[in-house]
Amino acid sequence: MDNVLCRYDRSKRVAYLAELAGATSEFVYKAIWESGFELLGDSGALEAADYLRGFGERIGYPLSLDEWVEARRRSMQADRAMLEIAGSLRQTVDIAVLTNNTTLVADHIDTLLPDLRPLFGSRIYTSAQFKAAKPDPRCYRLCVSELNVRPDTVLFVDDLAANVAGAREAGLFAHHHTSVAAFRLVLSERGLPHG
Repeated sequence: MDNVLCRYDRSKRVAYLAELAGATSEFVYKAIWESGFELLGDSGALEAADYLRGFGERIGYPLSLDEWVEARRRSMQADRAMLEIAGSLRQTVDIAVLTNNTTLVADHIDTLLPDLRPLFGSRIYTSAQFKAAKPDPRCYRLCVSELNVRPDTVLFVDDLAANVAGAREAGLFAHHHTSVAAFRLVLSERGLPHG
């Protein structure tokens, strides 16, 4: 999802959270991302309520769900070209989202990125629901099992090389996303119509 279907600017999220907490952006970033806390949410080690409570405790502010969602929303901007490609693809193949995130992202996707639901329906999965985060091959295998498809029939797209490597280890075809043009080329090579 992030940096494939939308541009994700973590600094906007961090700045908003810092403003709420009366802290510096550096403090918030260290407390959540450098500390490994965010990985606890992504990997499902923390349930959503515990994640949200812990998030607030770490930044020293009683963060509400609405504030957490708003911070995440501010950091995301839909990539229109990629969403158009997804819209074309869904007419001939099944498409899904697998994102390293807490379940709160899937639960609130209609607020965070309203363009996704019309394209992907209920096939918006977070790593937390599988209790394993990318690039752990288990994450992909569990998602593929949920989709009831064979790994070798899946083309997985991610902006991070490590996640692409994990997908390949799990038996998926995988593309390291660097540009819309490069993605279109991969689709053409695979004979997938994409508008």
